[in-house]
Amino acid sequence: MAKGLSPIQRTLRELRASGRKCEKVERWNAFAGRASGIGIRQDLFGIIDILALDPKRGVIGIQVCSGSSWAKHFMKMTMEKIQDTYDWLSTPGTALELWGWRKVKAKRGGKAMLWQAKVREIVMGDLLNEEKGKVCPRSDHGAVPGSQTCKSKKEQANE
Repeated sequence: MAKGLSPIQRTLRELRASGRKCEKVERWNAFAGRASGIGIRQDLFGIIDILALDPKRGVIGIQVCSGSSWAKHFMKMTMEKIQDTYDWLSTPGTALELWGWRKVKAKRGGKAMLWQAKVREIVMGDLLNEEKGKVCPRSDHGAVPGSQTCKSKKEQANE
């Protein structure tokens, strides 16, 4: 029995149908993983599965997932990989999007289902601390987490 298209294949098909040039940049690394020989999928910069060229917006990095893991991927991009996301968004001519694919009913009350993408552009505001207007969500100094200047108040007091 055929399994159907993966979320990456669906996204590539949708992007090409809209006239954008795109390519998958996620790669399989057979030598990485918890135990030797297992392997893992590695995204470009840890956050990008597909690169697309848009004549108006420039280079768009796209993270793709299933609808059920959309929130997890959003948190990954805006918290776990905040430095990589910040670096990408700080580069002129780039944009970042999160696409989550899910099945929805074609018509209210009907049985027919179709695939639909939930698309959200990730912007610098998604990384900002709402209260302080700073990039680092865990302190008030404005540095990017993981950088040399990003330290918690406790770490700053110990210096």
